Amino acid sequence: MTSLDIQISVEEGPWSSEADLQSLSERVLGAAADFLRREEKQPFPKMPPEVSLVFTDDASIREINAQWRNQDKPTNVLSFPAFPLTPGKMPGPMLGDIILAQETLVREAQALGKPFDEHLSHLLVHGFLHLFGYDHMEENDAERMESLETRILAGLGLSDPYGDGDPV
Repeated sequence: MTSLDIQISVEEGPWSSEADLQSLSERVLGAAADFLRREEKQPFPKMPPEVSLVFTDDASIREINAQWRNQDKPTNVLSFPAFPLTPGKMPGPMLGDIILAQETLVREAQALGKPFDEHLSHLLVHGFLHLFGYDHMEENDAERMESLETRILAGLGLSDPYGDGDPV
């Protein structure tokens, strides 16, 4: 099993306990890391690389989104790689930060008719892939990233997040 050093900060919003978020994150991101190593031949450093997870609310993520992406609105997840990385290349000791907004995730999970933890798991995987250089700006890149997300989530026993409609 590929190990990660997962640091969690619950900043705002009615999130589950840090222990529950840590457990879910370790399971989901551990599976994603193992999948990337096994299926995509992604190398990992000898020491477990660190990933920072920030659990916040819509107001906070809106400020961050406006500052860093010039989009003055809340979003579900933002990823900030510590270093630019191309998929398949060796990451450094710090992968980066993933920031998630509780209210947006609740609304989206309800709209999708999915359990909250399933939607959160999807967005953890989505944000994690961004830290490794995957993106969805071009159609072929989006298809590759969505395929990886779907396969990782299937390995966790979760449904295809894109199977019933447009990507979130």
